[in-house]
Amino acid sequence: MLGERETGIADSIATAERVKNEMSQLKSENEKLLAQAREERTQMLKDAKETRDRIVGEAKDQAKAEANKIIIDAQQQITQQKNAALTEVKNEIGTLALEVAEKILRKQINTAEGQEMYMKMLAEDIKLN
Repeated sequence: MLGERETGIADSIATAERVKNEMSQLKSENEKLLAQAREERTQMLKDAKETRDRIVGEAKDQAKAEANKIIIDAQQQITQQKNAALTEVKNEIGTLALEVAEKILRKQINTAEGQEMYMKMLAEDIKLN
């Protein structure tokens, strides 16, 4: 009986040691898994931040490019409108100058002295050619 009891105690101690070793091994595996999970989480957060930064950067670049395009288009339109306005003003000035010159010539030609002067001018022009 005493032998059986000693054997039972020895078996219990051996089982307790085996369970203790298994628990230690499980604890070690759990710690490794936790460390791996933390590392994966850190990498995922880093990747997400890099992706966010890249997307934000691309969006900023695209917005700048679109803004520059809008500015260039606006400048081109302003230049075209300015040139069109200048051309119109030049045409108006030319028309007004012709009208003024015509009125002056008509007024000068209406007098005998003006007609004589005009004829001399034409005659000199003909001689030069």
